[in-house]
Amino acid sequence: MTRILFICHGNICRSPMAEFVMKELVRRAGLEKDFLIESAATSREEIGNDIHYGTRAKLREMGIPFERRAARQITPNDYNKYDYLVAMDDENLYYMNRCWAPDPEGKIVRLLSFAGKNRDIADPWYTGNFDQTYDDIMEGCTAFLEKLTKNV
Repeated sequence: MTRILFICHGNICRSPMAEFVMKELVRRAGLEKDFLIESAATSREEIGNDIHYGTRAKLREMGIPFERRAARQITPNDYNKYDYLVAMDDENLYYMNRCWAPDPEGKIVRLLSFAGKNRDIADPWYTGNFDQTYDDIMEGCTAFLEKLTKNV
């Protein structure tokens, strides 16, 4: 089983969007039993809060199923629980490395790196652009799943 944790600042916009996009891509590929996919935050700001209304609206628009959930913060134990710790931006990477350095197993990755891009996925909490965030997340998750299943 491949265990993935998507991580952003508050765990209400980007990381839950990536969680549910990846779950849907995996479901469409018939691989649900082969994956554990979850999300978390680097900060404590939104702990316990559900998905941002803009993320919910975009997922609905794109036909991506989702469920109520509560934002949570990353913990030191997450390093051993997951195979991939997937960041949305440089700030996430900074805090992830503070929590899990030195990352001896190379689990900390940036989502868009799977699509051959070395840039952040912008936070729609600040930009208001959930369309661009969705497009970047879909591109990253599609390339990530392709990489994971190419070796199967």
